[in-house]
Amino acid sequence: MEPSSRHDRLTRLAETTLQPGFVGTTVPDWVRRRIAGGGLTSVVLFGRNIVDPEQVARLTAELRAENRDLIIAIDEEAGDVTRLEAWTGASRPGNLALGAVDDVDLTESVARDIGRELHAAGISLNYAPSADVNSNPLNPVIGARSFGARTDVVSRHTAAWVRGLQSAGVAACAKHFPGHGDTSVDSHHGLPQVSASAEEIAATALPPFVAAMEAGVRVVMTAHLLAPAYDPELPATLSPRILVDLLRGELGFDGLVVTDGIEMSAVTARYGIDGATVRAVKGGADAVCVGGEHAGEATFDLLTDALVRAVADGTLPEARISEAAARVAEFAAWSGSRTRAVATDDAASDIGLVAARRALRVLTEQGRESVLPLVGAPHVVELSPMMNLAVDGQTPWGVAAPLSDLLPGTTSVRLTEADLTESGDLLDRKGLDPAAERSLVVVVRDAARHGWMSAAMARLLGSRPDAVVVEMGVPNGAAPGAVHLVTHGATRVSGVAAAEFLAGRR
Repeated sequence: MEPSSRHDRLTRLAETTLQPGFVGTTVPDWVRRRIAGGGLTSVVLFGRNIVDPEQVARLTAELRAENRDLIIAIDEEAGDVTRLEAWTGASRPGNLALGAVDDVDLTESVARDIGRELHAAGISLNYAPSADVNSNPLNPVIGARSFGARTDVVSRHTAAWVRGLQSAGVAACAKHFPGHGDTSVDSHHGLPQVSASAEEIAATALPPFVAAMEAGVRVVMTAHLLAPAYDPELPATLSPRILVDLLRGELGFDGLVVTDGIEMSAVTARYGIDGATVRAVKGGADAVCVGGEHAGEATFDLLTDALVRAVADGTLPEARISEAAARVAEFAAWSGSRTRAVATDDAASDIGLVAARRALRVLTEQGRESVLPLVGAPHVVELSPMMNLAVDGQTPWGVAAPLSDLLPGTTSVRLTEADLTESGDLLDRKGLDPAAERSLVVVVRDAARHGWMSAAMARLLGSRPDAVVVEMGVPNGAAPGAVHLVTHGATRVSGVAAAEFLAGRR
């Protein structure tokens, strides 16, 4: 084979293994050219690519003009991690809420509704559900994205979610293998480590992935974490011991293995984005997701060239990249035919609000039952944490806005750790003083994980023991406040469900 012909073939193989994001709400020329060239087979959409469902449908149609089987992926977990509704807030609760209800039929219905909307928008692969067992309650990156802390609950709801989504014509993806729940470091910023033994991981973290496979999942996403029980040197995304020996060998998975965002610091801090990409494919990943904050033609070309050079210098076996590209092509054909086999359904559903209402849990301090429903317009203090990068920081959340719709005259303030650090009396001036002679509602989000938030809540309750507390993250078993509401997530519909309850509308 002529050198130029081999280089062109390797370039197409390399492009096929990449799943890039891009900037803009229309198709960039570089993306269009590479799809037309027969190499690029997948793209990923983020919130920056989305205006509304109609625009997304036009965008996906434009993307598929050169390849009707093009894989168009998105990270639409619903709940706190939403891309389609990043600007409005999710209309469906996330996994923790569904796990709290523990009705697999409800979970399947919610996932089917998500699939219905994604299918109508022309999306064929959803990087969901999270199959992680949130066994560490202080986990900074999974939390409410998990169905819960019990393996059996997470397993049955992971399977139900896969069934529901795929029945709507959209492929599911179980993540983050071999399980990101028992970690205390956010892999966007550092390398988490799972200290459990192989036996413990097999008993607690792996069953949800097995359940997903039994439910028909065709894609598994890797985790950027170190699991020394399997591989003391390489993160799971780069580890043949985990991706080949464990996932394919012991568990028998024969579908597509895709990486978590390869630009994340857990793998790039040590290897660079190009080095991590080469090591991921060499280690057993078939597709490399890239495009968070590194979207664009320059990064795509950098990674393509790195893969081609690695094959040329013998670092990456040609047989391995050929195998990876073949799996991508096989999945593209399967997902494309599945998408076309399902009729588009534009019928809106209120299943998300139904689920959010059912997920609401209420604890009332003895003798404080008369606090609810609220009489008159309250003052709402929302204590807002810094969110991890999986959650779009601009996505609306909270109780104040929907409560204002139900109780006109409601006032509110949102305070961060930085706000309270800068001004020692801000909590009194903005939190307590406006609530004089009025009901006080304190909204928190994962209070157990944030010392400053717990301290601020305690100060407010010290002055106002009659206050209502709404926890919109992972509950920790405590129930401060005269009335304590747990929504199991901070989605828009979770806020609506809480506001309805507070106003006595349910």
